[in-house]
Amino acid sequence: MDALDLARWQFGVTTVYHFLFVPLTIGLGVFVAGLQTAWHRTGKEHYLRLTKFFGKLFLINFAMGVVTGIVQEFQFGMNWSEYSTFVGDVFGAPLAMEALLAFFMESTFIGLWIFGWDRLPKRVHLACLWAAVIGSNLSAYFILAANAWMKHPVGYEVVDGKARMTDLWAVLTNSTALAQVPHVVASAFIVAGGFVLAVCGYWLLRTRDGMWRGAARGALVMTAIAGLVVAGTGDMSAKLAFEQQPMKLASAEGLRHDTAGAPFSIAPGIEIPGVLSFLSTGDFGATVQGTEDLQQRFEKEFGPGDYRPDQAVVFWSFRLMIVFGLATVGLSVLGLWLTRRRRPMPRWLSRMFVLALPLPLLAVTAGWLLSEVGRQPWTVAGELLTAASVSPGVGLTEVAISLAIFTLLYGTLAVAEAVLLTRHVRNGPEEPQRAAVAERREPSLMY
Repeated sequence: MDALDLARWQFGVTTVYHFLFVPLTIGLGVFVAGLQTAWHRTGKEHYLRLTKFFGKLFLINFAMGVVTGIVQEFQFGMNWSEYSTFVGDVFGAPLAMEALLAFFMESTFIGLWIFGWDRLPKRVHLACLWAAVIGSNLSAYFILAANAWMKHPVGYEVVDGKARMTDLWAVLTNSTALAQVPHVVASAFIVAGGFVLAVCGYWLLRTRDGMWRGAARGALVMTAIAGLVVAGTGDMSAKLAFEQQPMKLASAEGLRHDTAGAPFSIAPGIEIPGVLSFLSTGDFGATVQGTEDLQQRFEKEFGPGDYRPDQAVVFWSFRLMIVFGLATVGLSVLGLWLTRRRRPMPRWLSRMFVLALPLPLLAVTAGWLLSEVGRQPWTVAGELLTAASVSPGVGLTEVAISLAIFTLLYGTLAVAEAVLLTRHVRNGPEEPQRAAVAERREPSLMY
C-alpha cells in the first residue's frame, strides 16, 4: 500500500462519514419548515411542539455536518495538490459560490431562526427558516455541479496543463448535474423521512398521542413522493451514463463485452434480457458497451493502463442502493395504505419504522460509492487520472498519521452525535405548560 491508496481511503472515509449528515440536514430542514408553516397557518399547539422537537434534532445534525465538512476542503491541499492545481480555476468557482452565497445564507438565517423565537414576528421567523432551507439546497446544488463536472467536464479548455473555465453557465447547467441534483436531494428527503418515521415509531410504541401519527403521516407522504423522483432521475442518470460514463455503466451490470439487447443483471446468473439496453437507450435491441472492449479502446485513446473501476464495489453498491432504497420507499407506501382514512398505526409497523432507520443511510452510502468508485481511475473523466492527482510531497507516513487522527476524531464525533440525538429523542418534546413557562422566562434561549 502506498500514499495514493491511503489518500484515497482517507478521502473516502471522511466523505462517506460527512455524507451521512448532509442528506438528513437537507430533508429534515424542509420537514421542520413544513411543521412550522402548519403551526403558523393553523395555530395548533402540537405543530409548535413538533417544530421545536425536530428542530433541535435538525440543529444537532447541522452542527455535526459543518464540523465534519471542514476536513474535506483541507484534503484538497493536503493530499491532492496536483488535482487542485489542475482543476482549481473550474472547480473553485462553484465551491466559492457555495461558501459565499449558499452556506452564508444558510448559516445566517439558521442563527436568526434559533434566537428569533418571540423576538421576530412570526412570519419573519418562519421566513428565516425557509431561507435557511433554500440555502442548504443551493449549497447542495453548487457542490453537486462541481462533482458532476468531474464526471462530465464541460465549459473549459486546457491551457499550460491546467483547466481554464470558459463558460460558467455550462458548468452549472451540466446535464449530469441536472440529473444528479434532484436525484440526491430527493434521496435526502427519503433519509429524513426514514429518520422521522423511526422517531415517530419509537414514540407511538410508548404513547397513543395523535401528534406522532400526524408527523409519521407527513413523513410517509414525503418519502413516497421522493421515491418517485429518485426513480425518475435514476432513469435519467442511467441514460446519461450510457453516453458519458460507459465504463461505469458496464461495471455496474457486470457486462464484459459489447452486447446488443444487453440484459439487466439482478444478481450473478440472474438476468432479464434486453432491459439494460432499454434503460440505457429506450431500445430493447440497442448495443451497450462492455468493460473489456472499452478497456481496449481507452488504451488506444489514452495510453497503457487499467481504465476499469473496482468491478465488485461498483456492481454490488448499485444493487445495495436499489434494495435499501426500495425497502425504505416500499415501507412508506405500505404505511400510507395501512393508515388510510385515518386508521390507527399498527404497533408492528411502528417497530418496523424503528428497525428500518439504517436502510436509507445505507442506500445513500451505496449510491455515493457507485458514483465515485465508478468514475475511477479518473478524478476528472478523460483529463486527469487519480494517480496523477495526489500530492507528490506527501509520503505514506504523513497520510497514515492524518488518516488515524481523522478516524479517531470522527469516531468520537459519531458517539457524541448518537448520544445527543438519542437523549433528545428519549426526552421528547416539552409539555405545553412547561414550554410556555420557558418562553416567558427565557425567550431568546429556546435552543
